[in-house]
Amino acid sequence: MFVPVALGFFGLGTGYLIYGPQELFGYPARDPRVDRSNGVWGIWMPGFCQFLVGLYLFVGLTWFEVFTTNKTLYMAALAFSAYGIHWFALGWIRLQGSDARPNGYMCIPFVLLGILGMLVFFRAGDWPLGLLFTGLTLVYIAEFFASFNIGGRPAHDGHGPLNPGQKVLGLLHILVGLWLIYLTFAATLNLASGTHLPA
Repeated sequence: MFVPVALGFFGLGTGYLIYGPQELFGYPARDPRVDRSNGVWGIWMPGFCQFLVGLYLFVGLTWFEVFTTNKTLYMAALAFSAYGIHWFALGWIRLQGSDARPNGYMCIPFVLLGILGMLVFFRAGDWPLGLLFTGLTLVYIAEFFASFNIGGRPAHDGHGPLNPGQKVLGLLHILVGLWLIYLTFAATLNLASGTHLPA
């Protein structure tokens, strides 16, 4: 009954709502100190929270067989684990000031993972999670373009690139982040207060 998905939703939502406004609005401007802060947030909130939930779900599904009535939780376990581990990498890259271009290649399997989640949850009739995976798929498509600065051009003042992919990524991070916070509220209120919100 007490499936801990709200923690995973909240962790990823928090990460998206930290990264998204900076990507969209450019504030605070990126520098080594800001990147170190964002790296720490990336490792702990979307990274650790999702990994913990994914591990918990896999253990519950396989060792203790307590979640076996809902087979879509296998997809949830896969997604939380994979997204959590990849956020450890994203946060560490940002923390260390490393080259983010290889993230573009990472996007390819994560787009496919998003499509897999869409297939599983829409087929199960769970449109709120199907919609979440649609958003995640779009995030990784935007990340691909942002990582390689595809379509970028010099900024108006000639200093630094204007990266439209980064702006789209920031907007998607904000929108999907808000949906994740809604899912956190819905899952928690449904379980703790007996509401029947779509989640």
